[in-house]
Amino acid sequence: MKVLIAPDSFKGTFSATEVIAEISIGVRDAGATPIPLPVADGGEGTYEALCAALGAELIKVPAANPWGQPLTASFGLTADGLAIVELAQASGLHVPHAGHRDPVTANTYGTGQVIAAAAQRGAKNILVAAGGSATTDGGAGAVQAITDSGGLGATRITVLSDVTTTFIDAARVFGPQKGADAHTVELLTHRLEQQASQYPKDPSTHPRTGAAGGFAGGLWAHFDAELVSGADHILDVIGFEEKLREADIVVVGEGRLDSQTSQGKIIEAILRRVRQHNQEMPVIAVVGSVAADLGDYAANFSQVIIASDPPALREAGTLLAAAGRRTATVRS
Repeated sequence: MKVLIAPDSFKGTFSATEVIAEISIGVRDAGATPIPLPVADGGEGTYEALCAALGAELIKVPAANPWGQPLTASFGLTADGLAIVELAQASGLHVPHAGHRDPVTANTYGTGQVIAAAAQRGAKNILVAAGGSATTDGGAGAVQAITDSGGLGATRITVLSDVTTTFIDAARVFGPQKGADAHTVELLTHRLEQQASQYPKDPSTHPRTGAAGGFAGGLWAHFDAELVSGADHILDVIGFEEKLREADIVVVGEGRLDSQTSQGKIIEAILRRVRQHNQEMPVIAVVGSVAADLGDYAANFSQVIIASDPPALREAGTLLAAAGRRTATVRS
């Protein structure tokens, strides 16, 4: 029996590859074959999941943090010219910084440096995971860095995001979590409105342009970046359907299974594709915790297993392999 193990990261605890490694031990101990496939939805863990699934070479480059201090970031580059960039590495809310984390002066110049480096290295297409930014600069910093480097040439950019927030709403929706009080949110919103009126294309009300504090809108307006749902695009890029055809059972996972899981998250995207492939295929969720508001959504899974440490993840692998064999016996 083959088990497709396709978890997201357990945010703040385990990466998707770490979750897979532990579950795989239990699966093999139970006599089944694991098919590892780390996934993500455009937020935390996307870079690692894509680089691991695609076998990308990791390339380190110098960049600036949101307040101009130097750091080292990296991007992944595949043999066929696809680059994977994680905005949070250079422009993230939790990057090292010795001074005040001012939400007004925070900018995406460093991410623009990484994008420019990927283009100069020969990337034909660049995927940018836009989650976790410290910035609300409308992408102005990234645009400036790319322009300073000589532009992108024929390189195409795709921004991955699980939000549909518009450019003008970016400060209101995301500003407070980046340290902006009510007055600062108003100031940032006014700045975004000014930028929108001056950009080559007006991103004001275009869906997804508000991702990463308007970063997505800035790249859309200046470089015609494609803005897509992270979950579905990632599943396409990593060849999810091909792996699914090999499997007898599918395992999904995330740190907390709750009512938001159905709202554009990777687990919902996987469930939809599994149903299209085979209505009878078991899908088991292995998660760190389950929210009380999960309600009827739990019925989407053959089983929900709570596992919050490595021994529990290994045991979950053994249990789900056994469950898969029982299901296969019933079907036969």
